[in-house]
Amino acid sequence: MRATSRLLASATSATRSGGGLRPEPMALLPPIPLYRRLLRAHRKHLPSQMRVLGDEYVKTEFRAHRKVDNPAHLIGFLTEWQLYAQKIEGDSWIGEKLDQAKIEKMSDEQVGQLYELMQAIKKQREEDGL
Repeated sequence: MRATSRLLASATSATRSGGGLRPEPMALLPPIPLYRRLLRAHRKHLPSQMRVLGDEYVKTEFRAHRKVDNPAHLIGFLTEWQLYAQKIEGDSWIGEKLDQAKIEKMSDEQVGQLYELMQAIKKQREEDGL
């Protein structure tokens, strides 16, 4: 009887502390561990040609954002890369289309980078005969 009341008390305290149906906020990884996680995910989950392209892109982006001081920009950058890592690790990225809202928020430079990435992927596929 005591064990049951203890379990009930722990269950009610868990629901009060936010353990209900609402998902817990994702803790952001610091830049270097996230960078390593991305490269590991590429090594484990991507074919070799895609891995080379992905690794170069990750390295370039992290170098370009090395000296960012704006906290909002940094949080957005790390959040998107962490979501990307989770998708790569879960193989849910295959066949997924980009969210239109995210594309609308992109600058002209970012859209240009996205276009260049698409062209590089198409070129790689043509070389592989797919």
